[in-house]
Amino acid sequence: MSGHRGRGRRIVLWRHGQTTWNLEQRFQGTTDIDLTEAGVAQARRAARLLAALTPHAIISSDLRRAARTAEELSTVTGLPVTHYEGLRETYAGAWQGLTHTEINERYGDQYAAWKRGEPVRRGGGELETEVADRAAPVVLAAADKLTDGGVLVVVSHGGTIRTTIGRLLDLDPVSWESLGGLSNCCWSVLGEGARGWRLTEHNAGTLPEPVLGDDS
Repeated sequence: MSGHRGRGRRIVLWRHGQTTWNLEQRFQGTTDIDLTEAGVAQARRAARLLAALTPHAIISSDLRRAARTAEELSTVTGLPVTHYEGLRETYAGAWQGLTHTEINERYGDQYAAWKRGEPVRRGGGELETEVADRAAPVVLAAADKLTDGGVLVVVSHGGTIRTTIGRLLDLDPVSWESLGGLSNCCWSVLGEGARGWRLTEHNAGTLPEPVLGDDS
């Protein structure tokens, strides 16, 4: 997917902190919900950990829950944050604001088809491939500005992160759901090797020891 292979760059895809709608299990989509106090604390803790990776650039969704999360890493590192509408969560139309139980009750067939990996405009909104179409180019453009070995932190949303990972790994969209979700303020890491991007961490909340003796 990138024009520069084997440069050893890393992309850290970091989900925003907790919101009230997360606690209520409501589908947020593009609705602009703030972090809870606990969400701010999550972002502050995670920012201290991610700062240890010595990031070189930070980009973020312009929705408040992501922008506020990114602000914590900016405070620790001194790096500016560039905000992009393209990194917003999936627009889900009529599903937004509903709990998963309500969605299943009102749109059961649509919900089941989505879970099976079928292309579904949830609530009349975006397809997952359309989310990847807008988000992945933003991430790649920012990564291409990094020097060799550089680290980019992308602050975004669970669905958008999953579709972006799927696109950057060249996975079939049907299999994107198999990546699983990210907990609030956890992150996934893509590392760059000779054959492109690969997933090196998923739904991480700590900084693991490097893998030694692998095929890298």
